[in-house]
Amino acid sequence: MIRLKKRKFSIRIQFALIFITMMAAAILICFIFNTLFLGKYYLQKKRGIIKEAYQSIRAAAVSDSYGTDEFKEELEKVCLTYNITICIVDVDSEVRYVSQNGGHQLEAKLFSYIFGYMGENVQVLEQGEDYQLQITGQGHGDYLEMYGRLTSGISFIMQTPLESIRESAWMANRFMEYVGLLVALIGGVVIWFVMDRITKPVMKLSSISEQMVQLNFEAKYDMNRHPHGLVKDEIDVLGDNINRLSETLEKSISELKTANNELKRDIENKEKIDEMRREFLANVSHELKTPIALIQGYAEGLQECVFEDDASRDYYCEVIVDEAVKMNQMVKRLLTLNELEFGNDVISMERFDLVTLLKNYVQSAMIITQPKGIRVDMPDYKPLDVWADEFMTEEVFMNYFTNAVNHCEGEKRIEIRLETEPGRARVLVFNTGQPIPEEALGYLWDKFYKVDKARTREYGGSGVGLSIVKAIQESMHQQYGVENRADGVLFWFTLETVRTELSQQADEEA
Repeated sequence: MIRLKKRKFSIRIQFALIFITMMAAAILICFIFNTLFLGKYYLQKKRGIIKEAYQSIRAAAVSDSYGTDEFKEELEKVCLTYNITICIVDVDSEVRYVSQNGGHQLEAKLFSYIFGYMGENVQVLEQGEDYQLQITGQGHGDYLEMYGRLTSGISFIMQTPLESIRESAWMANRFMEYVGLLVALIGGVVIWFVMDRITKPVMKLSSISEQMVQLNFEAKYDMNRHPHGLVKDEIDVLGDNINRLSETLEKSISELKTANNELKRDIENKEKIDEMRREFLANVSHELKTPIALIQGYAEGLQECVFEDDASRDYYCEVIVDEAVKMNQMVKRLLTLNELEFGNDVISMERFDLVTLLKNYVQSAMIITQPKGIRVDMPDYKPLDVWADEFMTEEVFMNYFTNAVNHCEGEKRIEIRLETEPGRARVLVFNTGQPIPEEALGYLWDKFYKVDKARTREYGGSGVGLSIVKAIQESMHQQYGVENRADGVLFWFTLETVRTELSQQADEEA
């Protein structure tokens, strides 16, 4: 037996490596984003803060409230929170507000800007209606700066330091490296132990499947369920499926062994089959003995010229021809029955209209029913499609109808009825006359069985017709039967109907 080699990496190692790889990828992505976009994001946030302070100053100038304590407290809060230095002077060049974090140092710079001296290392970022936003370089670093003169005559300058973006990004990246490495290691360890709870049931399932390969179905997966019996996770679902698969395989193997035993028993019954074959040959010989004897006797009479006139000679010839025809029909029926019983005659399942088949046969059979004064009743049914062998189905109906004609008495009436039920059609052939003895009902389908041998002989019956019905119906896996009624006998057989959407809907409504 070929066994699978052990894998180099277990599921636990694979999950741990996947987790660490994903963490490393996440850290690398953060590193790239920090390097490319952190400086721009930082500068954008600083510009937003400067503009918020500018809007506060402008609103205070419009309302002439920049000299109030409330305005000063608001600006001090902004300066302390966002590290902004502010200096404001009025139209008379008097300082109206300076922030406590170095606002006096900006006073001279504001006046130099007012008088047009900008200095060096200035990078203008934005030019507004009454302000200018720029970056200035000083000996101890860069600053984001805004100055301007409002329409009310108020001049202002605001400044906030710009730390080294590159240095901040580098420090953030180094910090993320350390934190990411630590998280990856801790996560890998956690994954290692957590995966142990997952891999154990997987290994258990692997062991169970290996035992199933050895046809040992006793091992079962111990389901780990909630108190209410709900399946917890996918592994429990897999375990439940493997348990059911094990039960199904065990049942199938048991059925296979049973079938094997039956096959052995069938082989042991070969002698019985041979006996049945000999019995069949004996029955055939018995059935052929009478017509052969008649043919021989009348042929010898013709040979010896025992007849007295031409009419007698014609009678002798008619008997010989009639018995020969009966023998030919019986042999054909026996061949058909033999083909069906041994499975040599292939059943061709096809779709056809059952009602049309019945109507056509009844119409063609009028040549034998009308001379005998037999009335055939069949309602005008709607077309009904069935799945069956059309030729074999006509053979079954022909045998029933022929029996009905040969045994029709009393009112001399034959009724053809069609009943439907979900997925199945039932054809009924009833004829008035004497009922069949109850003790004979069980033997009607046996080969060469005749209830009234004298009458069967009278119309040329061979006792094979109903055996052919049995063989055909069983080859198509359909039912058949016979019932005694108060005024006659009813034969029936079933066929599978074609399922359409309308028929399915009708069946569901029924």
